[in-house]
Amino acid sequence: MTEAEIRAAYLEELASIAPDIDTDTVSDDDHIQDDLELDSMDVLNLVTALHKRTGVDIPEKDYPQIATVALAVAYLTDAMK
Repeated sequence: MTEAEIRAAYLEELASIAPDIDTDTVSDDDHIQDDLELDSMDVLNLVTALHKRTGVDIPEKDYPQIATVALAVAYLTDAMK
């Protein structure tokens, strides 16, 4: 997957978990909990969805690495190499 495809996948999964979020307005640096107000269950659902979509295992210690679009794209791109 390219970085653009990973970004699109992240935003699609985010929208499916939190449909009230307008992904067109989510910046690369918006924090999923602090700025977008996802709770811990939403974060777990996002992790699960990203794993299904990309095949990348995301251990709990790495959750901060997917806390923003920019971080997630970098993390997933590296993990998929």
